[in-house]
Amino acid sequence: MNTQTMPPSITVSRRDFDRLEALLESPRWQNHASAAALMQELERAQVLEPDQIGPDVVTMNSTVTCIDETDGSERTLTLCYPNESDSAQGRISVLAPVGAALLGLSIGQSIDWPGPEGRPLRLRVAAVSYQPEAAGDYHL
Repeated sequence: MNTQTMPPSITVSRRDFDRLEALLESPRWQNHASAAALMQELERAQVLEPDQIGPDVVTMNSTVTCIDETDGSERTLTLCYPNESDSAQGRISVLAPVGAALLGLSIGQSIDWPGPEGRPLRLRVAAVSYQPEAAGDYHL
């Protein structure tokens, strides 16, 4: 019997969904393990037009504060595309395990996800301090 909890529902903008789907279909990422995990997330997402996305949802290029509920640590991260990632600047690729885990979550939602070296993480979104859709930045 599977005792894992169901992952929380997620919401993704049509723009992000289309861009991420194209990224995942590119030869560079087609056979990448992280790409398969992200595709699973996209397959279960509710897809809405950008102007229908609530301001509390983590979308691409959003800056969020999240709490690792396993150790209480707090991090501020910006979810970005792989070519824009820079962990020293807190820019986390959507293809990193934590990035794929955060995509589409809303404030207050948590998700269990394998972290570095397989250490389990339970991440909770505490705040979304910037979201392109809420800011009207539809070109990002």
